[in-house]
Amino acid sequence: MSTPSPLDSVVFISLPPNFTPPENAFPIDISIPLPVQLSSSGKLDISELTWEMILAGILTLLAYEPDAANSGYYRSLITSVKPSIRQELTQTAVMCARNGDFAVADEIFAALRGLDPEDMMTVLNSAIFYDQRADSYRESGLADDADASDDAAVSFYKTAMTAEPPLADAFFNAGFFYLKQKNFSRARECFTTFLHLAEDDSENGEYKRRRAQEIIHDIDSRNLDDELFKAAYDFIITGEEEKGLEQIKLFLQKNPKVWNAWFLLGWGLRRLGRWEAARDAFLQTIAEGGENADTLNELSICYLETGEPEESEKRLLRALSMEPENTKIMSNLGFLALKRGNPAAAETYFRTVLEYAPDDTMARTALAEMEDK
Repeated sequence: MSTPSPLDSVVFISLPPNFTPPENAFPIDISIPLPVQLSSSGKLDISELTWEMILAGILTLLAYEPDAANSGYYRSLITSVKPSIRQELTQTAVMCARNGDFAVADEIFAALRGLDPEDMMTVLNSAIFYDQRADSYRESGLADDADASDDAAVSFYKTAMTAEPPLADAFFNAGFFYLKQKNFSRARECFTTFLHLAEDDSENGEYKRRRAQEIIHDIDSRNLDDELFKAAYDFIITGEEEKGLEQIKLFLQKNPKVWNAWFLLGWGLRRLGRWEAARDAFLQTIAEGGENADTLNELSICYLETGEPEESEKRLLRALSMEPENTKIMSNLGFLALKRGNPAAAETYFRTVLEYAPDDTMARTALAEMEDK
């Protein structure tokens, strides 16, 4: 059985003779059929046809088949009827993304790209959306979905950074994306380019320039764009932890005060199940200034595996105080509560996770297993 397509809900019709177009619509070419979005019933009663149904049909068509026949005509028609549609849709998409309604936001951004494929602000907004969605998926334990969103974000960031005239914010946001990927040399390039392009003299513009300068200085002062560091990360993320550990140890010989390197060492050791050595590396990470929610979360895992649940809980609660909406930390507190024989507390944590991230597979699975017992 084939997978249903969103276009299955779109039909093409010729306008009935008595149908009145909006006053601001340009003259309708009756020889071109118009797409109409069907109602949930899947049927069309021509007597109940509205322009909203036609506009919805056009948007669906442009989202999923932007090069369809007569797409240029449809674009002109929808913008003549609703001149502010780009702004309205963008605001709606951003709001949906903030509320975690990623499926709807994804459809709206696709419609916006179909509406104007040359609009680089929409391309940049799409990159930011996929970037944020990847973070949410990763926190929810949906690693494959997170990787797919990262791939989409990369593609859109690269396109946005080719805009003419150049789009400074594309480089600013891409810089943070590459920071999360531990690709510090690429992040540095993006922030440097941003500083060359930035012309916004507002308070926000000044903040962005200052932030970019701070990050460049941080990368330079700790040699984070060193090839050894990048190689270590690449090896570890692709499952070659032993090779990655070799590279990061060589880096630490030259840069023993770089907390990011100690974190990478701990991360590689933790993936190999070398709990005590990983624990010590994460403690050194904190000693060198790297106390953050990620470090504390990793350290808590090591403490749990070395038989120190009290220390594990202490670090997790500290991490949660730093990032109160971090569902990964909430989940780990739930699993810790289970391991310590406190299912009521565990259930509270898991249900809280699902309030923030309804698609979180780990929390949902844990609750289902608890109910089966």
